[in-house]
Amino acid sequence: MTSRFIRSISSSRCDGKSENEMNNGDEESGQNTFTVMSDIVNTIIALCEESNKNPPEIDCCLNDLSGNDFNMTFKFLTFFNDKLTSTIPCFVAGVPGSFYSRLFPRKSLHFVPDGLEKNKMSVYITGSSLPSEHKAYLNQFQKDFTTFLRMRSEEVVSNGRMVLTLIGRKTLDDPLYRDCCHWLTLLSDSLRDLVFEGLVSASKVSSFKVPFYDPNGDEVKELIRNEGSFMVNDLETHIFDLGLSNEEYGLQSDRAKAGEKEANCIRAVTETMLVAHFGDAINIATLFEKYAHHVSQHASCKNKTSVSLVVSLIRK
Repeated sequence: MTSRFIRSISSSRCDGKSENEMNNGDEESGQNTFTVMSDIVNTIIALCEESNKNPPEIDCCLNDLSGNDFNMTFKFLTFFNDKLTSTIPCFVAGVPGSFYSRLFPRKSLHFVPDGLEKNKMSVYITGSSLPSEHKAYLNQFQKDFTTFLRMRSEEVVSNGRMVLTLIGRKTLDDPLYRDCCHWLTLLSDSLRDLVFEGLVSASKVSSFKVPFYDPNGDEVKELIRNEGSFMVNDLETHIFDLGLSNEEYGLQSDRAKAGEKEANCIRAVTETMLVAHFGDAINIATLFEKYAHHVSQHASCKNKTSVSLVVSLIRK
């Protein structure tokens, strides 16, 4: 289907004189990105050969946020060149910036692959997620939490009390901010490592999402009010330090031990979900070796916090 679509928009570009420019928005991984690009370029080459025309020079522009590192992606250029069926002038460039703003000159792109701007190969909401992805998580949480309250309302006597503790977030104005969920970012990074090494398919990773949502206090109170069975007696926000201590993050050997410690904790929480989704297609031990390595290498793990929301409810 992709090949047929590319052929339909590229037939006028096989003249050997013009330059085709395509953009891969929000390139989420090196090898996966170049696999898509090579499919596009090879289709253009085949079309030109069928028409007995020389293929055009092709300019491939990769886009990602400016804070992300293009270096890992560019290391796969050899992989890209090896997958091409013909040697033609093909140039690759990185363009930093958000795809919600202008990135390229007006009317300069010929092909932007559909769907590549979405939050693929990330197991949870990130700062670059589309609003629709956050909305999907929020909708599911609203449905599940409302059901929970409704079930408990049938069990708790009038004027009875219920205290809930939830993992939450303290920010109200940025729904994509997930400071407490750095472990999910590192889990995504570890799964991508397995994809790059050919140990699991990219599509399998892209379809895995952790069924978890960390609400803020206002979201919780609104759902309780809308469900109607309870009233909020009190809601407190508690912040806990999850970061590595200076001692743990001192020597490289200590950082490795700290990484193994966190990997074991996260494995205890996620292993059942991972096995249910990936089955025999993934080696859990290898995955969390990758995870431990990421923890030991990320200075950001020094300063991480977790937010707990403690809610006291009274049954009406």
